[in-house]
Order: sequence, then structure tokens, then C-alpha cells
Amino acid sequence: MLDKDFLVTLEYEISCALENAPEKYKRIYWCDGILLPDSESEYSQKKINDTRKIILRAIIPKGQYEEKEYWYDLILKFGKYSLRRYAKGNSFQDCIPNNNETDWIELNIEDKIIEVQLR
Repeated sequence: MLDKDFLVTLEYEISCALENAPEKYKRIYWCDGILLPDSESEYSQKKINDTRKIILRAIIPKGQYEEKEYWYDLILKFGKYSLRRYAKGNSFQDCIPNNNETDWIELNIEDKIIEVQLR
């Protein structure tokens, strides 16, 4: 389920993965918060089952807020295991990949988009 605990864990894991990124330019970015859409229908079980993703908002500052614009669209993509757990209303925090891995995150600085792939 998309609750505060999940969002805090995801925020932490994104920050760690960016810090460990092989691309040097990504290491100066981090996650300072994630917000759900205003409408609960945007993250209903049916909607996520149909689209296999949800669009959230994330605060991704550079350094200590060196850029004026730090809001990013966070596209959270559901994998097989996370989709199954979400459909059952179970926690899926363990579907967030290890933060030492970096291939589950794509950071597009120009378009202000971060894509995250769950297991």
C-alpha cells in the first residue's frame, strides 16, 4: 500500500541509489520528499493494475537546493511482485531494489522526471 512508511523508505532508497550512481553528475542529487496525487483514484488498485504505474511528485534538489526548480515527476513503475502485493493490499516495501544497485532509477534532469522500477 502507498502509505507514509513506504514513501519515506522510497525517499531514502532513492537518495542512496543516487549517491551510489556511477554517473558523477547524479551523485549531487537526492530525494527530500515524495507526495501522492491529490485524488485517490489516481492510485486505486484498478488504475495501477491497468497502467502498472503511478505518477507522484518528488523533491529532487541538487546539493543544498542549488537550483530554483526541484520538483520532479516521479513515475513509479510496478513490477510483477509489487503489482501482486498492491492488488492484495499488502505492503510492498521489500519490492524496492537494493540501494547499492542503480539500474532501477532513471534521472532526467532536463525534463525533471525520475523513473523508479519496483520489483
